[in-house]
Amino acid sequence: MSKFSSADHYLSRDHHTFTFAADNTPALVVADGDVIHIQTWDCYKGTVQEDENALDEPDLSLANPVTGPIYVTGAQPGDMLAVTIMDILPERKGVCRLFHGEGQLCDSVKAPYVKFFSVVDGLISMNERVKFPSRPMLGVIGLAPEGGAAISTMPAGKHGGNLDNNMNGIDSTIYLPVKHEGALLSIGDMHASMGDGEICGNGLEIGGDVLIRVEVIKQIGTAYPVTETNDSWITHGVTDRGLDEGGLFGAMKIACDEAADLLVRQWGFSREDAFVFLSVAGDLGIAQACHPSYGSVIAKMKVPKIAACPRPFNI
Repeated sequence: MSKFSSADHYLSRDHHTFTFAADNTPALVVADGDVIHIQTWDCYKGTVQEDENALDEPDLSLANPVTGPIYVTGAQPGDMLAVTIMDILPERKGVCRLFHGEGQLCDSVKAPYVKFFSVVDGLISMNERVKFPSRPMLGVIGLAPEGGAAISTMPAGKHGGNLDNNMNGIDSTIYLPVKHEGALLSIGDMHASMGDGEICGNGLEIGGDVLIRVEVIKQIGTAYPVTETNDSWITHGVTDRGLDEGGLFGAMKIACDEAADLLVRQWGFSREDAFVFLSVAGDLGIAQACHPSYGSVIAKMKVPKIAACPRPFNI
Protein backbone atom coordinates (compact mmCIF):
# COMPACT_ATOMS: atom_id res chain seq x y z
CA MET A 1 0.00 0.00 0.00
CA SER A 2 1.37 3.41 -0.95
CA LYS A 3 2.60 5.78 1.77
CA PHE A 4 2.08 8.68 -0.63
CA SER A 5 -1.49 9.74 -1.38
CA SER A 6 -0.44 11.61 -4.54
CA ALA A 7 1.06 8.55 -6.27
CA ASP A 8 -0.50 7.25 -9.46
CA HIS A 9 1.36 3.94 -9.13
CA TYR A 10 3.14 1.80 -6.54
CA LEU A 11 6.05 -0.54 -7.28
CA SER A 12 7.40 -2.74 -4.49
CA ARG A 13 11.00 -3.88 -4.19
CA ASP A 14 9.87 -7.41 -4.97
CA HIS A 15 10.27 -6.22 -8.57
CA HIS A 16 14.03 -5.78 -8.67
CA THR A 17 16.98 -6.51 -10.92
CA PHE A 18 20.78 -6.28 -10.82
CA THR A 19 21.29 -4.97 -14.34
CA PHE A 20 20.32 -2.18 -16.70
CA ALA A 21 19.37 -3.77 -20.02
CA ALA A 22 17.06 -3.24 -22.97
CA ASP A 23 15.66 -6.77 -22.69
CA ASN A 24 14.70 -6.54 -19.00
CA THR A 25 10.94 -7.06 -18.74
CA PRO A 26 9.14 -3.93 -17.48
CA ALA A 27 7.72 -4.27 -13.97
CA LEU A 28 5.43 -1.27 -14.49
CA VAL A 29 4.13 0.83 -17.40
CA VAL A 30 3.44 4.52 -16.74
CA ALA A 31 2.52 7.63 -18.70
CA ASP A 32 4.47 10.82 -19.21
CA GLY A 33 3.89 12.97 -16.10
CA ASP A 34 2.88 10.14 -13.78
CA VAL A 35 3.86 10.08 -10.10
CA ILE A 36 5.23 6.78 -8.79
CA HIS A 37 5.84 5.44 -5.29
CA ILE A 38 8.84 3.09 -5.41
CA GLN A 39 10.06 0.89 -2.57
CA THR A 40 13.80 0.14 -2.56
CA TRP A 41 16.16 -2.32 -0.89
CA ASP A 42 19.36 -1.20 0.78
CA CYS A 43 22.47 -1.99 -1.26
CA TYR A 44 22.82 -5.36 0.51
CA LYS A 45 19.27 -6.48 -0.34
CA GLY A 46 18.12 -6.47 3.25
CA THR A 47 21.03 -8.44 4.66
CA VAL A 48 21.53 -5.78 7.32
CA GLN A 49 18.02 -6.34 8.61
CA GLU A 50 18.29 -10.12 8.65
CA ASP A 51 21.76 -10.90 10.03
CA GLU A 52 24.14 -8.27 11.37
CA ASN A 53 27.09 -10.67 11.08
CA ALA A 54 26.48 -11.32 7.38
CA LEU A 55 28.11 -8.06 6.37
CA ASP A 56 31.56 -9.32 7.37
CA GLU A 57 31.61 -11.13 4.02
CA PRO A 58 28.64 -9.82 2.00
CA ASP A 59 27.34 -11.66 -1.04
CA LEU A 60 28.29 -9.24 -3.82
CA SER A 61 25.96 -11.06 -6.22
CA LEU A 62 23.16 -9.39 -4.22
CA ALA A 63 24.76 -5.92 -4.24
CA ASN A 64 22.87 -2.86 -5.46
CA PRO A 65 19.46 -4.27 -6.37
CA VAL A 66 17.34 -1.71 -8.23
CA THR A 67 13.56 -1.57 -8.33
CA GLY A 68 12.18 -1.69 -11.87
CA PRO A 69 12.44 -1.36 -14.72
CA ILE A 70 9.67 1.15 -15.39
CA TYR A 71 8.51 1.65 -18.99
CA VAL A 72 7.56 5.30 -19.65
CA THR A 73 5.12 5.62 -22.53
CA GLY A 74 6.30 8.07 -25.18
CA ALA A 75 10.01 7.95 -24.34
CA GLN A 76 12.06 7.37 -27.49
CA PRO A 77 15.78 7.28 -28.30
CA GLY A 78 17.11 10.83 -28.53
CA ASP A 79 14.81 12.10 -25.75
CA MET A 80 15.64 12.85 -22.12
CA LEU A 81 13.76 11.33 -19.21
CA ALA A 82 13.39 13.83 -16.37
CA VAL A 83 13.01 12.10 -12.99
CA THR A 84 12.03 14.45 -10.17
CA ILE A 85 12.55 13.12 -6.64
CA MET A 86 9.56 14.46 -4.74
CA ASP A 87 10.20 12.71 -1.42
CA ILE A 88 12.40 10.06 0.20
CA LEU A 89 11.41 8.16 3.37
CA PRO A 90 14.32 6.06 4.69
CA GLU A 91 13.72 3.13 7.01
CA ARG A 92 14.81 3.35 10.65
CA LYS A 93 18.01 1.29 10.50
CA GLY A 94 21.02 1.65 8.22
CA VAL A 95 24.63 0.54 7.99
CA CYS A 96 28.12 1.51 6.84
CA ARG A 97 30.91 -1.06 6.59
CA LEU A 98 34.67 -1.07 6.17
CA PHE A 99 36.87 -3.75 4.59
CA HIS A 100 40.63 -3.95 4.72
CA GLY A 101 42.08 -2.88 1.38
CA GLU A 102 39.11 -0.77 0.26
CA GLY A 103 38.76 2.99 0.39
CA GLN A 104 40.88 6.07 1.02
CA LEU A 105 41.85 5.17 4.61
CA CYS A 106 42.05 1.43 4.09
CA ASP A 107 45.49 1.15 5.72
CA SER A 108 43.80 2.00 9.01
CA VAL A 109 41.51 -1.03 8.81
CA LYS A 110 42.87 -4.44 9.77
CA ALA A 111 39.59 -6.36 9.79
CA PRO A 112 36.02 -5.90 8.58
CA TYR A 113 34.09 -3.32 10.61
CA VAL A 114 30.35 -2.71 10.59
CA LYS A 115 28.59 0.32 12.06
CA PHE A 116 24.81 0.47 12.43
CA PHE A 117 22.83 3.71 12.61
CA SER A 118 19.32 4.64 13.64
CA VAL A 119 17.39 7.10 11.50
CA VAL A 120 14.39 8.61 13.28
CA ASP A 121 12.48 11.81 12.46
CA GLY A 122 15.22 13.13 10.21
CA LEU A 123 18.01 12.60 12.76
CA ILE A 124 20.81 10.05 12.32
CA SER A 125 22.36 8.55 15.47
CA MET A 126 25.80 6.96 15.10
CA ASN A 127 26.13 6.58 18.88
CA GLU A 128 25.04 8.46 22.00
CA ARG A 129 27.43 11.31 21.22
CA VAL A 130 27.42 11.58 17.40
CA LYS A 131 24.11 12.64 15.84
CA PHE A 132 23.48 14.64 12.65
CA PRO A 133 20.63 15.48 10.24
CA SER A 134 19.60 12.99 7.58
CA ARG A 135 20.28 13.92 3.93
CA PRO A 136 18.48 11.15 2.01
CA MET A 137 19.46 10.54 -1.60
CA LEU A 138 19.52 7.84 -4.28
CA GLY A 139 22.84 6.29 -5.24
CA VAL A 140 21.61 4.40 -8.31
CA ILE A 141 19.28 5.79 -10.95
CA GLY A 142 19.50 4.84 -14.60
CA LEU A 143 18.00 3.68 -17.88
CA ALA A 144 18.67 0.83 -20.29
CA PRO A 145 22.06 1.61 -21.89
CA GLU A 146 22.79 2.00 -25.57
CA GLY A 147 23.17 -1.27 -27.47
CA GLY A 148 22.04 -4.69 -26.40
CA ALA A 149 24.52 -5.59 -23.65
CA ALA A 150 23.46 -5.49 -20.00
CA ILE A 151 25.39 -3.34 -17.52
CA SER A 152 25.44 -4.27 -13.84
CA THR A 153 24.15 -1.85 -11.23
CA MET A 154 27.60 -1.39 -9.67
CA PRO A 155 29.27 1.02 -12.17
CA ALA A 156 28.10 4.40 -13.44
CA GLY A 157 28.08 5.50 -17.06
CA LYS A 158 26.26 7.43 -19.73
CA HIS A 159 23.07 5.56 -18.81
CA GLY A 160 23.29 6.77 -15.20
CA GLY A 161 23.62 3.80 -12.88
CA ASN A 162 25.62 4.06 -9.67
CA LEU A 163 26.20 7.82 -9.90
CA ASP A 164 26.47 8.23 -6.11
CA ASN A 165 25.90 11.97 -6.35
CA ASN A 166 24.60 13.23 -3.00
CA MET A 167 22.77 16.03 -4.84
CA ASN A 168 20.32 13.41 -6.16
CA GLY A 169 17.99 13.97 -3.23
CA ILE A 170 14.61 15.49 -2.45
CA ASP A 171 13.49 18.19 -4.93
CA SER A 172 16.22 17.38 -7.45
CA THR A 173 15.53 16.37 -11.06
CA ILE A 174 17.84 13.94 -12.84
CA TYR A 175 17.86 14.10 -16.66
CA LEU A 176 18.82 10.80 -18.26
CA PRO A 177 19.48 10.22 -21.99
CA VAL A 178 16.99 7.73 -23.47
CA LYS A 179 18.47 5.01 -25.69
CA HIS A 180 15.52 2.58 -25.97
CA GLU A 181 11.77 2.89 -26.31
CA GLY A 182 10.15 3.33 -22.91
CA ALA A 183 13.48 4.33 -21.29
CA LEU A 184 13.32 1.45 -18.74
CA LEU A 185 14.01 3.35 -15.53
CA SER A 186 15.30 1.61 -12.39
CA ILE A 187 16.36 3.07 -9.03
CA GLY A 188 17.91 1.89 -5.77
CA ASP A 189 20.90 2.20 -3.40
CA MET A 190 19.25 4.70 -1.05
CA HIS A 191 21.45 6.50 1.48
CA ALA A 192 20.22 8.34 4.56
CA SER A 193 23.43 10.37 4.17
CA MET A 194 26.55 10.19 2.01
CA GLY A 195 29.58 12.45 1.85
CA ASP A 196 31.28 13.60 -1.35
CA GLY A 197 33.65 10.88 -2.50
CA GLU A 198 31.99 8.06 -0.51
CA ILE A 199 35.56 7.37 0.60
CA CYS A 200 35.02 3.93 2.17
CA GLY A 201 32.72 2.69 -0.60
CA ASN A 202 29.57 3.04 1.54
CA GLY A 203 27.18 5.79 2.41
CA LEU A 204 24.67 5.21 5.16
CA GLU A 205 23.10 2.28 3.33
CA ILE A 206 19.38 1.93 3.93
CA GLY A 207 16.11 0.84 2.34
CA GLY A 208 13.00 2.95 2.08
CA ASP A 209 10.35 4.57 -0.06
CA VAL A 210 10.69 7.15 -2.82
CA LEU A 211 8.14 9.35 -4.60
CA ILE A 212 9.12 10.39 -8.13
CA ARG A 213 7.57 12.07 -11.15
CA VAL A 214 8.67 11.14 -14.67
CA GLU A 215 8.52 13.48 -17.67
CA VAL A 216 9.69 12.99 -21.25
CA ILE A 217 11.71 15.84 -22.75
CA LYS A 218 11.50 15.39 -26.51
CA GLN A 219 14.57 15.48 -28.74
CA ILE A 220 16.90 16.98 -26.16
CA GLY A 221 19.95 14.99 -25.20
CA THR A 222 23.32 14.93 -23.48
CA ALA A 223 26.02 12.29 -23.36
CA TYR A 224 25.80 11.89 -19.56
CA PRO A 225 23.08 12.48 -16.97
CA VAL A 226 22.51 15.97 -15.59
CA THR A 227 21.04 16.86 -12.18
CA GLU A 228 19.06 20.02 -11.45
CA THR A 229 18.50 21.36 -7.91
CA ASN A 230 16.81 24.50 -6.60
CA ASP A 231 19.94 26.62 -6.99
CA SER A 232 22.17 24.85 -9.52
CA TRP A 233 22.60 22.20 -12.17
CA ILE A 234 25.28 19.54 -12.13
CA THR A 235 26.98 17.59 -14.89
CA HIS A 236 28.72 14.25 -14.42
CA GLY A 237 31.93 12.68 -15.63
CA VAL A 238 32.60 8.96 -15.23
CA THR A 239 35.56 6.66 -15.79
CA ASP A 240 36.39 3.11 -14.74
CA ARG A 241 40.10 3.93 -14.52
CA GLY A 242 41.57 3.99 -11.03
CA LEU A 243 42.84 7.12 -9.29
CA ASP A 244 46.44 6.04 -9.88
CA GLU A 245 45.66 5.64 -13.59
CA GLY A 246 44.46 9.21 -14.05
CA GLY A 247 40.82 8.30 -13.45
CA LEU A 248 39.98 11.37 -11.40
CA PHE A 249 41.46 13.74 -13.99
CA GLY A 250 39.55 11.97 -16.75
CA ALA A 251 36.23 12.10 -14.88
CA MET A 252 36.69 15.78 -14.05
CA LYS A 253 37.52 16.58 -17.68
CA ILE A 254 34.29 14.92 -18.85
CA ALA A 255 32.20 16.78 -16.24
CA CYS A 256 33.74 20.11 -17.32
CA ASP A 257 33.23 19.34 -21.01
CA GLU A 258 29.58 18.45 -20.41
CA ALA A 259 28.94 21.69 -18.51
CA ALA A 260 30.70 23.81 -21.14
CA ASP A 261 28.79 22.09 -23.95
CA LEU A 262 25.47 22.93 -22.31
CA LEU A 263 26.48 26.56 -21.79
CA VAL A 264 27.47 26.83 -25.45
CA ARG A 265 24.64 24.82 -27.07
CA GLN A 266 21.76 25.81 -24.81
CA TRP A 267 22.66 29.30 -23.59
CA GLY A 268 24.81 30.89 -26.30
CA PHE A 269 28.09 31.16 -24.43
CA SER A 270 31.28 31.13 -26.45
CA ARG A 271 33.59 28.27 -25.61
CA GLU A 272 36.05 30.69 -24.04
CA ASP A 273 33.39 32.40 -21.91
CA ALA A 274 32.07 29.02 -20.78
CA PHE A 275 35.58 28.07 -19.69
CA VAL A 276 36.01 31.32 -17.75
CA PHE A 277 32.51 31.22 -16.20
CA LEU A 278 32.98 27.66 -14.92
CA SER A 279 36.33 28.64 -13.45
CA VAL A 280 35.06 31.69 -11.55
CA ALA A 281 31.52 30.56 -10.63
CA GLY A 282 31.31 26.76 -10.94
CA ASP A 283 32.32 24.14 -8.38
CA LEU A 284 34.18 21.05 -9.59
CA GLY A 285 33.85 18.18 -7.14
CA ILE A 286 33.94 14.45 -6.57
CA ALA A 287 30.88 12.23 -6.26
CA GLN A 288 32.75 8.95 -5.80
CA ALA A 289 36.46 8.22 -5.33
CA CYS A 290 36.73 5.24 -3.00
CA HIS A 291 39.94 3.90 -4.59
CA PRO A 292 41.25 1.24 -4.29
CA SER A 293 37.74 -0.19 -3.96
CA TYR A 294 36.08 -1.42 -7.14
CA GLY A 295 33.66 0.94 -8.86
CA SER A 296 33.65 4.06 -10.99
CA VAL A 297 35.43 7.35 -10.39
CA ILE A 298 32.74 10.03 -10.69
CA ALA A 299 33.20 13.80 -10.87
CA LYS A 300 30.59 16.56 -10.89
CA MET A 301 30.57 20.17 -12.07
CA LYS A 302 28.07 22.37 -10.24
CA VAL A 303 26.84 25.38 -12.23
CA PRO A 304 24.91 28.14 -10.41
CA LYS A 305 21.48 29.10 -11.72
CA ILE A 306 21.61 32.68 -12.97
CA ALA A 307 19.53 34.52 -15.55
CA ALA A 308 22.02 33.63 -18.30
CA CYS A 309 21.75 29.85 -17.63
CA PRO A 310 18.78 29.24 -15.30
CA ARG A 311 18.44 25.53 -16.17
CA PRO A 312 20.56 22.92 -17.90
CA PHE A 313 18.33 23.05 -20.98
CA ASN A 314 16.73 26.02 -22.75
CA ILE A 315 13.24 24.53 -22.95
